[in-house]
Amino acid sequence: MGHGTGFLSGVERAEAALRDLFDPTPLQRNVYLSAYYGADIWLKREDLSPVRSYKIRGAFNAMRKALEADAGRRVFVCASAGNHAQGVAFACKHFGVNGVIFMPVTTPQQKIGKTRQFGDGQVEIRLVGDYFDDTLEAAQSFCAENNAVFLPPYDDADVIEGQATCALEVFRQMPEGVVPDIMVLPVGGGGLSSGSATLVGKMPGDTELRLVEPVGAPSLTRALEQGGPVTLEAVDNFVDGAAVARIGDINFERLKHLSPDAVTRVAEDRICATMLEFLNVEGVVLEPAGALSIDALRDYDDLTGKTVVAVVSGGNFDFERLPDLKERALRWEGLKRYYILRLPQRPGALRDFLNLLGPDDDISRFEYLKKSARNFGSILLGIESSARVNFADLEQRMLEGGFTFQDITDDTVITSLIV
Repeated sequence: MGHGTGFLSGVERAEAALRDLFDPTPLQRNVYLSAYYGADIWLKREDLSPVRSYKIRGAFNAMRKALEADAGRRVFVCASAGNHAQGVAFACKHFGVNGVIFMPVTTPQQKIGKTRQFGDGQVEIRLVGDYFDDTLEAAQSFCAENNAVFLPPYDDADVIEGQATCALEVFRQMPEGVVPDIMVLPVGGGGLSSGSATLVGKMPGDTELRLVEPVGAPSLTRALEQGGPVTLEAVDNFVDGAAVARIGDINFERLKHLSPDAVTRVAEDRICATMLEFLNVEGVVLEPAGALSIDALRDYDDLTGKTVVAVVSGGNFDFERLPDLKERALRWEGLKRYYILRLPQRPGALRDFLNLLGPDDDISRFEYLKKSARNFGSILLGIESSARVNFADLEQRMLEGGFTFQDITDDTVITSLIV
């Protein structure tokens, strides 16, 4: 279906059909954020769907329409290491059809287990390839050989129509007579954002759409700058739900009218701080992509008095990643720094250094890297403190004490190897 006059009625049908699976996800006014920003801030809680992300919407809708077109279709296939796989598995169980889900060999067991659980005997999981491109190729080859239906994660009109049900629910759930001034959405491949952009244009009022990407995967920004989809040479996979190297073609077609200024890019380390803040303050578990729209609020200076809806896209977070999350949040907040310290090889040198530490400075890492010379040793030093300013004071004392050091906190090449 194109995105002309029939788009809204198609989304309404998809939304009605979804009710066989679950009630609308909550739209909740967030007291904490509203007070902080002096605005009326609402969260669309897609992390509370049956698979803890919005991806179930598109997978269900694409499967529903394929079965309406040909009820004999019994095998559906996807390639995904995350939320799309879980959405497809849930839909397979609902419709009583078989699914073959291809995942990279490196997929965490937790995600494999959740996908198998949602499929409940209807899905087979195949682990193929170290990288997603290999996984995708294997899935598409299987489809061609077995006359199965391939369900793309975002670059598909039926998937886009399904994801747009999220925005439709928002308009129906707002208090009577209230229309959002601003709707903030994360962008990965573009299914949720392109569906929402098309739908918002057909709703009453003048809702402004603002989109958010991680700094390490700006696929929409680059496409808007270049005038068409481009494949990024490198992608930071930390925000795994939105780390896509190339925006979908159909998706871009529906987003190409936007200015690159409509897309905010947020740093991965800052997203970690937002995730921890929400866990501690609200008791809400967000995945990195699910925190994008909340995190981007920091960058908007025009929210006062506005009605803002931030779409929380998912909450599938593996708690084994928590130490990394804390580490990156502390670095972004300026409360942890790493140094390579040159320590003289003489009695008392270490004591001299320790005496330079302030009352709030805490050594969290101390490791000899090598004895670079007979007279000096190189030490990897991690220090946490209670305030940013403490590090400038410490560095001044180190210089005055005759210690040679190098701050490597922001050197991603070195820290990725040794931290």
